[in-house]
Amino acid sequence: MASSSSSSSSGSGYSNSPCAACKFLRRKCMAGCIFAPYFPPEEPQKFANVHRIFGASNVAKLLNELLPHQREDAVSSLAYEAEARVKDPVYGCVAVISLLQRQLDALHSELDATNADLLRYATAAGAAAAANVPIPISSSFAPIAGQTGGAGGNYTDDDLFHDPDQVNAVAEVEALLTTPPPSPWPTTKINSPVFDRATRNCGDGDDH
Repeated sequence: MASSSSSSSSGSGYSNSPCAACKFLRRKCMAGCIFAPYFPPEEPQKFANVHRIFGASNVAKLLNELLPHQREDAVSSLAYEAEARVKDPVYGCVAVISLLQRQLDALHSELDATNADLLRYATAAGAAAAANVPIPISSSFAPIAGQTGGAGGNYTDDDLFHDPDQVNAVAEVEALLTTPPPSPWPTTKINSPVFDRATRNCGDGDDH
């Protein structure tokens, strides 16, 4: 009989040791106590805070209005709010919420500043890259495939005029520019009697 009574008591969440609520209120903890499952005897301060802020009767009324599976979450919320109110009687848990909100705002500001710095650096890098783009040269002076002249693979004036093919091309252009135009008169002797007589007559006319 004793073992049967003990198992029945444990199954209903009731034990011989009174719960923290009944112990705090100095009353006998009966079977089916609404506080017993949520305020165990080893957590007396938890119920003391809840009772101080909300009142035991109000907590009991709230728990009776809730479904059994909702009561544990409700007690956890009440205990957290009560502890925060005990620590900060003016603001309670609102102070914690406000602190977290300020931290979140500060992190957002820091993130915005970091993104602005990244955008500024990216813009500056793009402008620098655009300023260092080499000027394209004529196809006749283009680098030969496989050659990498100058620093960073860009051709300089020294590289341009030390390449044999490019030197030859430049020489051909200079030769065309320095060669005088051809004379309109023939430079070879023409073997013709008529041409000889005309030449002598011109010479005689010059003498007179």
